Amino acid sequence: MRLFSLTCSDLAREMNRHYGKGLHHAAAIYREIFKKGNDSFTEAPELLRSPALAARLAEDVRFPSCRIVSLQQDAGVVKFASTLHDGLTIESVIIPGNGRTTLCLSCQVGCRMGCTFCTTGRIGFARNLETEEIVWQVHAARFALGYRIDNIVFMGMGEPLDNFDQVLQAVRVLSDQRGFDVALSHMTLSTAGHVEGLHKLAALRLSKLRLAVSLNAADNRLRSSLMPINRTFPLERLAESLRGFPLARDGVVLIEYVLLAGINDSRQNALQLIRYLVDLPPVRVNLIPYNADARSRYRSPSPEHVREFASWLTDGKVFTRVRHSHGRKIMAGCGQLGATLAS
Repeated sequence: MRLFSLTCSDLAREMNRHYGKGLHHAAAIYREIFKKGNDSFTEAPELLRSPALAARLAEDVRFPSCRIVSLQQDAGVVKFASTLHDGLTIESVIIPGNGRTTLCLSCQVGCRMGCTFCTTGRIGFARNLETEEIVWQVHAARFALGYRIDNIVFMGMGEPLDNFDQVLQAVRVLSDQRGFDVALSHMTLSTAGHVEGLHKLAALRLSKLRLAVSLNAADNRLRSSLMPINRTFPLERLAESLRGFPLARDGVVLIEYVLLAGINDSRQNALQLIRYLVDLPPVRVNLIPYNADARSRYRSPSPEHVREFASWLTDGKVFTRVRHSHGRKIMAGCGQLGATLAS
């Protein structure tokens, strides 16, 4: 059994199928691993009373074959790289702040979306992560590194909706109250605009799960040049999927807009964005000054121009905030993950 891929209810069904046991023992195992962070569950009082069962479980339960291989820190931000069972490597980022500690998760090794301003997109796609490999990142951050992770963003390496089933199962595992107990309202799934995935996600009616969309241009020609996914799912189809997306009563769609100097930061670009957003559900725009790497052909606008672009949106009645990336020195900012792996 792959424990890190199962909710407590899933585990209870497996326990019943294979051992004739149920929720009582499943909850004990879950508590030891996901609440307490223990390396083993065999010392749980419930299993100490059943040594034969504990011995069978110890042989049958599989833990992820992942390990942390490097750790970098910059002004409180922590980036850790982990190797997987096949020798491939992913990166995850811990971001403290505002009374909450956020973990930026990866869901793929690389990414197949090919966004030209994103380091992960430029290194290409190797494979999807399994649910247990996604969940393991949270376990490692909480228990191996000792951070009280209470907010999760699927904004690391990969496109979450391109690995739909594994990511959604990870959401179920991470939100299980008997284990990690991270509320859906404290999870954000970010997409480059994968319309088919958005339709599948909408059908699940997980209204408390927060949604972020990486937009970066409100003109099809420009967006397609920056984000190849726009050729398959152009802005009109993306808008249609967002208009039908279920949100909590006070929910908003986060619109991520990476500012690239001389590319998408003109007043005309701002006006196009305002017009595009007017017919969408309530939105909040996060402006992200571009985070460069050594191989990038783009550059970030000046702080003054970033503020000016933000003021154009605000004047257009768009709720806007500038999100300054932390961890740039260790290549842990938005769009930078994978730079050290590709070098």
